[in-house]
Amino acid sequence: MPAVTPENWTDLPHYRVSEGAVERRVKSVTTAPQGFEGEGFPVRRAFAGLSMRDLDPFVHMDQMGEVDYAPGEPKGTPWHPHRGFETVTYMMEGTFQHQDSNGGGGLIENGATQWMTAGQGILHIETPPEALVVSGGLFHGVQLWVNLPAKQKMIPPAYQGLEATDVVFVSSEDGESLVRIIAGNVGGYRGPGSTHTPMAMTHVTVAPGAQSDLPWDPTFNALVYVLAGMGFVGSEGRPVQTGQLAAFGPGDWLRIGADATQDSRTANFECLVLGGQPIGEHVEHYGPFVMNTRSEIVQALEDFEAGRLGVIPPNALMPHVPDPNPVRVEHTGI
Repeated sequence: MPAVTPENWTDLPHYRVSEGAVERRVKSVTTAPQGFEGEGFPVRRAFAGLSMRDLDPFVHMDQMGEVDYAPGEPKGTPWHPHRGFETVTYMMEGTFQHQDSNGGGGLIENGATQWMTAGQGILHIETPPEALVVSGGLFHGVQLWVNLPAKQKMIPPAYQGLEATDVVFVSSEDGESLVRIIAGNVGGYRGPGSTHTPMAMTHVTVAPGAQSDLPWDPTFNALVYVLAGMGFVGSEGRPVQTGQLAAFGPGDWLRIGADATQDSRTANFECLVLGGQPIGEHVEHYGPFVMNTRSEIVQALEDFEAGRLGVIPPNALMPHVPDPNPVRVEHTGI
């Protein structure tokens, strides 16, 4: 994890913390409960237990997998609506297919990211392709929900696909930490993601026994979610491991460190580091809709029922269902 990692980190541009910068202190560490989403694929609810004040402008995040499916086991979601926010799907291993009622779509695989702006309303589906359902295999990704301010809730829907090679790679000066910048500005280096809400999203890999001091926009909040491995956050060395989320207070930089010994499932300490400019508005969240008032939620439901959030296109992508009675061909020889 993930599929795209430069071989020589020391050859990359280096990020550094400015002299006199203030460290962000750890406010809390929470553990994500496990559950199921869509047609039954396993997830960790990364933001469970954290207040909206610490999350703003984010609303929800699932770690999908990590799971090694047997043939016939991979699952996705059926067609469903969204309104009022953006979904960001980052696939580290495996493949997802996407299609929406606005014409967006494609494969999300091995380090790629899909950014979908729901805005005034959209229908979409995410499902493993038929080949993966038939063969089985590794599946590991993250889906993040980014809120839109009230004035942008009803903007037209949009789609952007970012390939794994589009991200910006930078490293610490000692070459022991790698940062993949998907969106936002980190230490003067900007990722390719175009966002309506000012934010940053990075995937950080820290070698065993190393630590990284990561510059972070002081106007953003700061969250570190552990994707794999064991390590610590902050100068106080607060222990964290797979499935845990650390929230930080104000400041200009934050510290992430890896234990000297990792478990057998990962060679390095892997984290998603997120932050954004708080919107500071009331949030009404109901299922696939994120609005500002209850009446707007009711309107979203009515609009969905009336077909005003989009129409499933002709010859649409549908979840692949394995044949329960496959034709078997006996090999008779010659």
